[in-house]
Amino acid sequence: MRSNFRQLLLVALTATLFAYATVSHAGDDKGFKPLFNGKNLNGWKTVWRDTDKGDPKTVLTIKDGEIQVSGDPWGYFYTEKSYKNYVIRYSWTFPKDQPEKTTMNSGLLLHIQTPHKVWPRSVEPQGRYKDHGKIYFPGWDKGTAPTDTTFDEAAQKKALKQSHEWNTTEATVRGDGTISVTINGIAVATGKSPLTSGPIGFQSEGSRIHFKDIKIKMLD
Repeated sequence: MRSNFRQLLLVALTATLFAYATVSHAGDDKGFKPLFNGKNLNGWKTVWRDTDKGDPKTVLTIKDGEIQVSGDPWGYFYTEKSYKNYVIRYSWTFPKDQPEKTTMNSGLLLHIQTPHKVWPRSVEPQGRYKDHGKIYFPGWDKGTAPTDTTFDEAAQKKALKQSHEWNTTEATVRGDGTISVTINGIAVATGKSPLTSGPIGFQSEGSRIHFKDIKIKMLD
């Protein structure tokens, strides 16, 4: 009798834990909506540097629900809409068969300002593998870029999977100009700038990179 009771208790506990894990996993995406539909670049625009040898028509390939970036020419694809006060989440991987000495470089561009150019005035959680997540400020005049940033290198090293595996980066972008970055759920960087809104973009910067599951959650 006691043995049967223990078995029933174990079954009930296992079912409860499974249900909790399922709800928790499902809740991870609560409030998020796709920015990339997995089929085409509807809702996105592109900017390419015209001094590069690469063909702008082939730099982006949509395949298997991914945006596959060749890395050349340099430039970026960005949302037609402007955003303020949100969370942006995306998964990325650098394919294994990169040419020698490739820096495995890219980046997330936030609060993109006009004029569009390579590179626009914006806030960049770095996409380069070795310092992924660290916040930079491309396109600013010399001496004008914000300096209010933090970067936890130890946490970043712990968070990163291998470059050829799928990693997930998330940036929480507040309306007061503050930004915080996580990699695979681990906090790695914070920053603040006077920019508070603008389109969201992803860089093509010399190496092949694939993006998928690009999603956004509005915070107000």
